[in-house]
Amino acid sequence: MMSAGSENEEEPNNQASNRLGRPPGAGRGKGRTTLRGRQSDAASLAEISDVLGVSASDPGLLVEYLHLLQDAFGALRTGHLTALADNLRLSLAEVYEVATFYHRFEVVADDMVLTARTIHICDGLPCQMAGADDLAQAFADTIPDDVRVVRSACMGRCDCAPVASCGTRYIGNADGAAMQALATGAEMGAETGAETDAPWQPSVDFEQYQANGGYDLLRQCYDGTHQPGDIMARVEASGLRGLGGAGFPTGRKWNLVAAEPGPRILAVNGDESEPGTFKDRHYLESDPHRFLEGMLLAAWAVDASEIYIYLRDEYPHLRHLLRTELDRIVKAGLSKCEIHLRRGAGAYICGEESAMLESLEGKRGLPRQRPPFPSQSGLFGRPTLINNVETLYWIREAFDKGDEFADMRSFSVSGRVRQPGVKFVPRAISARTLIEEYCGGMADGHELTAFLPGGASGGILPASLADEPMDFGTLEQHGGLIGSAALIVLSQADQIAGVVDNLMRFFAHESCGQCTPCRVGTEKAVAMLASGKSADTDAAYEDLAQVMADASICGLGQAAANPIRCALRHFPGAITVGARK
Repeated sequence: MMSAGSENEEEPNNQASNRLGRPPGAGRGKGRTTLRGRQSDAASLAEISDVLGVSASDPGLLVEYLHLLQDAFGALRTGHLTALADNLRLSLAEVYEVATFYHRFEVVADDMVLTARTIHICDGLPCQMAGADDLAQAFADTIPDDVRVVRSACMGRCDCAPVASCGTRYIGNADGAAMQALATGAEMGAETGAETDAPWQPSVDFEQYQANGGYDLLRQCYDGTHQPGDIMARVEASGLRGLGGAGFPTGRKWNLVAAEPGPRILAVNGDESEPGTFKDRHYLESDPHRFLEGMLLAAWAVDASEIYIYLRDEYPHLRHLLRTELDRIVKAGLSKCEIHLRRGAGAYICGEESAMLESLEGKRGLPRQRPPFPSQSGLFGRPTLINNVETLYWIREAFDKGDEFADMRSFSVSGRVRQPGVKFVPRAISARTLIEEYCGGMADGHELTAFLPGGASGGILPASLADEPMDFGTLEQHGGLIGSAALIVLSQADQIAGVVDNLMRFFAHESCGQCTPCRVGTEKAVAMLASGKSADTDAAYEDLAQVMADASICGLGQAAANPIRCALRHFPGAITVGARK
């Protein structure tokens, strides 16, 4: 359709002139009949058609298409990207910028020969503390020629650090033997803690869950025993808050979305990517239907017509599990709306709710400016309720117990403790009590010197504050945050400078680059830590941290400097020398 004012009576045949005064095709050439840039070839078009199907033409599924292509060919070749852009009627630049934004994708030239295997070793703080650097160095001396070793961001298995992976196989408590098994494709015994493509068997399956009263509440909602307002009021009275880090009251969020005109969408954030955080994985592995019932209750309460589950790609076993169990609940007639299971692609920033929405729409995960808020205009422009996996996992419990539920919460614990893992403990528990009474105490030979109460962005606090209650509003006075409730325990074996350096390199790596304070600020912090500082540059660190907190678009940049701020406040002189020296 031609826009108003596009016609020009002075141009013959209504053809617009170029800057030389000639219509297209009137000069030396005959005019362009194809898009500028590299053209797709028939072979690449046929290959992507075999993988994606001839009907793969939805730009909103771009991230999913890229996953399928990489699964099929081991990497994303430029010829396939060009063909995909042609299919989707997008420019190659649009497809390329998405493919190169996410860390799980690897873009290679068409003629590049891929190694037989690529082994990833987790670079997260708990894995570094557990000897990931030494593991990588030792394996480098014996690495086969056709194997490549890559350091990767947190893989969500901090309770069994160090972690290594090859394809969809993950090994916890990795050692030299496990690395050789990954390099050769050898079978690994159960003692290695390896995960495979085989469907995961949860601790509580569908039949067991139903036998214990599972889905009874959902069925009561469907038959009219409860009204949406009843559920929302009960959830709000329970004090349940968002457990992904922000801590917004869940019942209030539901009411905000329900007040908007439909159709509405529920988006589930299962992209827990912060070092030290693995609660979603734990609960999905153990009792997935408790989460699924909570999800369906939330969708019913706000009258959502569709559900999108955004699950991090590092959990392939859970992707298999959810596909199986979603089929079961659909066949049982327990779902009243369409459910989509989508794969994340390795971007910590997509834990931010609006960045996740962008990714679900097939775009780069760039946080959106607010307003409008997702409750008003979220996924595909529709009012969208966003809850994380653990929040939905506790919906049934919150309804059953009401305000009594507020007395408990979960922590994922890693680092220098005897028994790491997910602990369901009294609310506002102290770090010392959590370590001593629920984690078996400190690991042999280690003494508590510091701790991170809320993962990478929660700051670093000294052992002298280990008796303070860990809860919303109590740690802020010390510069800490409860955040995702990911407790990482440090000892005399851990240098604060090294810890801060690891965290700042993580934030620099994961910055989406959209805003200068975060992009440049994290890079500057890494450079300052590497070069060392003198006593008179504390102010420079503080200025940098303040600018990042005040001017960054989203929570990543706003909280990224917390490790530096806490180090200056609680560990004076700890980062005086370069962190890598």
